[in-house]
Parts: sequence; C-alpha cells; structure tokens
Amino acid sequence: MLPDVSAERLVAIGRRMLLIRRFEERLITLFQDKVFVGHYHVYIGQEATGVPAIAQLRPDDFLFSTHRNHGHNLARGVDPKMLLAEILGRVGGMSRGKAGTLHLSDPQRGIFHTSAVVGGSMPLATGAALAGKQLGKQQVSVCLFGDGALEEGAAYEAMNLASLWKVPIIFICENNCLEAREDIPGAWHTTCLTTQRLIDIAAALGHSTAAIDGGDVGAMWSAMSQALDRVRGGEGPCFIEAATIRWPGNFGLWPELPMGLTNLAWVWGAGEGPAAYEGWFREQDPLLRYLRELQAAGIADRDTILAWDEAVRKEVDAAAQFALGSPSPEPAEARRHVFVEAGR
Repeated sequence: MLPDVSAERLVAIGRRMLLIRRFEERLITLFQDKVFVGHYHVYIGQEATGVPAIAQLRPDDFLFSTHRNHGHNLARGVDPKMLLAEILGRVGGMSRGKAGTLHLSDPQRGIFHTSAVVGGSMPLATGAALAGKQLGKQQVSVCLFGDGALEEGAAYEAMNLASLWKVPIIFICENNCLEAREDIPGAWHTTCLTTQRLIDIAAALGHSTAAIDGGDVGAMWSAMSQALDRVRGGEGPCFIEAATIRWPGNFGLWPELPMGLTNLAWVWGAGEGPAAYEGWFREQDPLLRYLRELQAAGIADRDTILAWDEAVRKEVDAAAQFALGSPSPEPAEARRHVFVEAGR
C-alpha cells in the first residue's frame, strides 16, 4: 500500500529507493572488476524498510546502522560521490577513506557510528537516546540491525536499559533471514533464533512493538510514524520488526547479480528474467512492488519511471567517476586523527 502522503513525497521515496538499487549494483560490478578488495554488504532488497523510515526523521535525530549500511546512508541524504569514495578507500570519502564500507559515519546528518560488530550499534544508540532525553530536545535515536543481533547479549542490555530509562529510541530489526514455513501458513521463522516472533522479545522488555511486511513501503511508513509519535511523546522505546525476503544475490559469501541489473520492464510485466528467480522479480522485489503501486495510482507512468532511472544512472555514473578519480590516502594519513594533539 502507498503511504498517505503527498504525491511529491511518494515520488521522492521511489527515486531514493531506485538510487540505492543502482548504487549497490554498480558497487558489485566494481568489485567484480577488481577495483577494490575486502568484504562488503549491500542493501538490495531492503529499500522499502530503510527509505520510508529514515525519510521521517528530523535533521537533528540520531541514526545508527549495521554492516549493511550503504542504503541507510543514502536514505539519510549522504552524497553518493563521497559514499562511494569512502567505500573504495579514497581521500574524497566521508572519512578520507579511513572508515571504508563497514564503519561509515556522517555526524552532520546524525550518523555518528556504524558498527560492523553484530549488535554493536545498539548500546551506542541507546546512549545517544539518553543524551537526547537529558538535553530535552526531543531528539530520537534510531537503530537499524538484523535479526542476528538478537543473539548478542549487548542487544538485551541496550533494550532493557532503554525501557528502564524510557529513552526516545526506535529499534528497527530488518529480519532478512526468513523463509516461509510450510507447516504454518503465513508464519515465518529465522535461522538464528528459536522464537517465532522477534517482537515478543521486545515486548517482554517493555517496548511497544509492531511486526510488518518490510517490503511494503506503506506499512513501514505507518509503523515508523506511530513509533515516532510515541517516543517523542515520552512513552519509551519502540521495536519494529520488518520481515524481509532476502535478495537472491545475498546468499553467497560475496554479493552477486544472479539476475543481472534490475530490469524495470519487470514493473509492467514485460521482459524475461531467469526462471529460477521469477518469484522474486514478479512478487517479492520491494523496489518493483513500490513502482507498480505508483503506476497503479497514476502517480508515475512507464516513461516517467524510465526517466527517473536514467537520471539515477547518471548520478551513479558521476559518483563512480568521482570516486575512481580520487586518490588513495598517503601512508602518513594513517596516523592523523588518531590521538588528540597536546595542548588542544
């Protein structure tokens, strides 16, 4: 379903989702071309969770991410040029190439830390929420993480303290480790935990909870809107579980493009894709689902969607050109910004 917002905002959501998709696809091709090395994660298949949630934050709100963080940064408005340069370890990046893909930050946009440690951002996000409460500015801390984070003790400590202190924090669990259960129609299970409903964990710790289809932009928008009202009103923490079908390219050790680049002809039912992934691009892909909704509502026709894609591709091309043209840091750069200089 579409969120109950203006057409202009609906279009902005769609274009941002499309930007994330094309950015991540380009990153995969750059890796395949051996432009960079090292492990990395992509946000393909989860755009319908991060974009509508982050779009509702105020500029002074806090955002804490996980290792699958590129989409969160782009949804928050980080410049694709600087983001890609940082991922490639170039001086034109957000942290002059020092953070790389796993520790992205942009303090000007409230992104103070990304933790590649599973569950590592949850205590930090809780602390930021406490600071926001003590400052009395109604700042909200939002922490996104995967279902695997709930295997970590730090997650329970953070959630428990958030409830005890009634801090303004929203925990968003992007549960992308799901498979349909054949024995219980409509039910899901995670490969990481025995509990059937992750929201039950949060509810036991005193959080208000919501379990939604993470591929439904409207459901995410509504859940986030209600959560923001609650936490800004001083009612304590909220926990949203966004159930997401994992993108087929994320099952291997390294991200791949098993279907090639996303073919937008699939939005209106044209074009053929690999038969093994037909269920994904015809029913499950959140980007294609949302673009179909915009088309059905008369907000965007085929030509409009293709024009968005052309503009986004040019933006990603420009980001790649900037990043590839940015030099690698000098060796001496490794010692800068590590220690505070005496007398300062």
